[in-house]
Amino acid sequence: MTDRHAPGERRERRRLTHVSRGGRPRMVDVGAKPATARRATAEAFVSLEQETLTTIIDGQLTKGDVLTVAELAGVMGAKRTAELIPLCHPIALTDLLVEITPERASGGVRVRATAATVGQTGVEMEALTGAAIAALTVYDMVKGVDRSAMIRDVQLLEKSGGRSGEWHRPVGPERRARPAEKRGARRRA
Repeated sequence: MTDRHAPGERRERRRLTHVSRGGRPRMVDVGAKPATARRATAEAFVSLEQETLTTIIDGQLTKGDVLTVAELAGVMGAKRTAELIPLCHPIALTDLLVEITPERASGGVRVRATAATVGQTGVEMEALTGAAIAALTVYDMVKGVDRSAMIRDVQLLEKSGGRSGEWHRPVGPERRARPAEKRGARRRA
């Protein structure tokens, strides 16, 4: 298969936006971009032993309510994304939701974070940071009872707004029809 673009053209087209032509790190100038409504959703999965998952659902972990603490940590982390990721712009978020759903069939908890703003740059990093920090908090709270806990599949699911418009992660077999327990079930058990 041949590439119809010359190597220099291909390099220019695929140039990283956070690196100057001289190879130096830089924050992207978004000053000329119009403010538009932007939204992004990301997720992470924390694999757990079934016994640990039951303990979380039943609210019996000695450290406290894992799901509520982790959701709050995800919100707090997403709000501080620009402090954690060096070249991210500080963003005024208009909405931020972190939800954690236990999934017995999948053997863990699914973390989903959605961030929104009206601004000149997207909120993908805020959504990803929210999901990652919430997953790390779950890990921190269960590590004493479940050494096999593992964070995996931190990924952007979808984004909208801005010049590039909408993007949705293609649905693969790993994201199809997973049975999920309702979050409220952990309090009723």
